[in-house]
Parts: sequence; structure tokens; C-alpha cells
Amino acid sequence: MPALFLTESEVSELLTMPLAIESIEHAFLQWAKGKAVNVPRTRVTAPGILLHCMSASAEYLGYLGWKSYTTTGQTTQFHIALYEVETGKISALFEADQLGRIRTGAASGVATKYMARTDARRVGIFGTGRQARTQLLAVCQVRDISRIHVYCRTEKSRATFSHQMAKELGINVVPVSDPEQAVKDMDIIIASTTSKQPLFDGRSIAQGTHLNLVGSNFLHKSEVDTCTIERADHIVCDSVEQCKLEAGDLVNPIEQKVLNWSEVSNLSDVIAQPELARRSSSEITVFKSVGLAIEDVAAGVRVLNRAQQEERGQLLPF
Repeated sequence: MPALFLTESEVSELLTMPLAIESIEHAFLQWAKGKAVNVPRTRVTAPGILLHCMSASAEYLGYLGWKSYTTTGQTTQFHIALYEVETGKISALFEADQLGRIRTGAASGVATKYMARTDARRVGIFGTGRQARTQLLAVCQVRDISRIHVYCRTEKSRATFSHQMAKELGINVVPVSDPEQAVKDMDIIIASTTSKQPLFDGRSIAQGTHLNLVGSNFLHKSEVDTCTIERADHIVCDSVEQCKLEAGDLVNPIEQKVLNWSEVSNLSDVIAQPELARRSSSEITVFKSVGLAIEDVAAGVRVLNRAQQEERGQLLPF
């Protein structure tokens, strides 16, 4: 059967946040059972451009695949390909920018489901980009959020984003002019920026707070300070193996000897053993996400299944 091609807009219509959260949670559980494999990202450079490549197999779904994307100073291009495990034939090729944002949000949603206090209601978020939107959509799927504080450096951006998200979520979303207001007394803190430097003072985090750190997947970037990591009672990664290569938020504290990798858990282990997630309501918990190919493949297969059912997309001549 010819491979199916889906455009960015078609993928966006087919992949909802609830579906993404369900698929990502199931993927991590199957990974814990040894029925999935994730290969960390590699990067190739040429003048003015980076090519990023990552791959995974999802035996439990009957597919394996890759995501590759390029970044330049002006544009990014994302694509995912899926292959049948049984035959090795290519089944699908997608444009995958929005899929990446949704699956990143979904991973944070899954982590929040297991790690945040069940009574968490207040969210502080740093960043107002497209990743920030899907982070809020996901967190609001798994917790009954009543108030969100939004901070970024640009007044117009935070005001516009807050207005848009309040309309989309139907809850109180407030732009704040001081980073402290997005940290103090928050139940959940989200960092979704391109910052190379810590966004706030870790001493301001309240006991019982859960943090989702998603903005950085380079060693020279860190959205939180060493104090934040030192105060955390439990730190979980989407992949410890990949975070060792990409998570400046964690590598810096490890180099400063305030953290050891043996103290960090994989999200797959937490899902397989929920008792590992949070031991008390006063713990500070951290989820560090760098983005994994197994998430792309798991979400991509769900998109493919829906596209086939609804007869969406364009058949390719191979």
C-alpha cells in the first residue's frame, strides 16, 4: 500500500490533546515493559543550519520511525516517517511541527498527572510561544486549574497570550510583570522558553510545587538555577539517557555536585510504579523534558490510524 502524506494542518486536526496524552502515557508504560526503544537525538551542522535526527520503535503498535528537522536562523522544517515492523515498508510521512508541540505538552501532562499534587489549582508559566500554549492545554487536561500567571519579558506578548489562553481555556489567565509572581504560591510552574539563563530564584518556590521544564535541550541552556534542583525532592526525566546529553538544567547541578544521576528517575519508571511519583504533599517535584522520538512515533501512529479511518491525506508513489 502506498505511503500516506499528511500536511501540518491535517495533523493538527487529527491529533487532539486528550488523544496525545493517552498515547504518550501508554508509550512510556510500554517502554517500561521493554516493548519500545528510543534512540537519542543526534545533530549535524553545516554553515547556518542544524539537522536534528531521532528514532524509535514501538513494537506494541507495530511501527517504528524517525523524526528529522532542520533549524536555521529563519525557519524550521519538521518531518516524521513511520514504517511497519512486520514488512519494513514506509506507511506514512507527515509534516510534524504541530505534532511536536502537542506531544511535548502531552508528556508534561502525563508527568503532571503523576507528580503534581491532586489539589493543584494555580499555574505559573514562563514563555508565551507555541510550546507554552500546548503546555497549558495539557496541564489543564489533568488538573482542575483555576488561575494561571503568565510571565515573559515583553509586556505585549504576555498580555496577548494571556487573553488568548483565557478565551481558549475558560479560566482566569493573568499577565504578570515580575517573575516572582509566576513562582510564589504556585502549585505548578512551567518553564517553556529559549532562555540560556535561569528565569527565577529557586528560593521562591513553595513546598509542594511541581515544575515542568521543557524549553532547553542543549547543555549550554538552563531555565532554572542550581537552587531549584538542589531543593527538589524528586526529579524525573522523559529519558535520563537523553538528558545526560542535552539537559543543561541538570548537567550543571551535577557538575557542581549538588545532584547525582542516580537520584534521577525516568518517567517510564514512574508510570510503571506510581508510588515513586510523589511521597508527600510537601515535596517539590521536577519533570525535565527534552523531547523523545518514542513520543513522536506513538503520537504519529494515532494520527495515521485516524487519517486512515477518515480517509484523510494524500497517497505517495512509494
